Amino acid sequence: MRVELRPGESQEMLLKRWRQSVMKEKILSEVRKRRWYMSKGEKERIAKAKAIRRARRKARQQERRQAAQR
Repeated sequence: MRVELRPGESQEMLLKRWRQSVMKEKILSEVRKRRWYMSKGEKERIAKAKAIRRARRKARQQERRQAAQR
């Protein structure tokens, strides 16, 4: 990633632009993701567990809403 200093630009602004470009291109998240190797099966298990947690959370929220309406 290369960001050049513009005329009259402070180093803080240059650094801010660099950070924004890194975040926009999702470079850091990709680096963190590739830090350790994860097999396809392991990724699937993690995705399945996340889906189960989401479903449970959603069911709990719906129960609370129904109880509040009564």
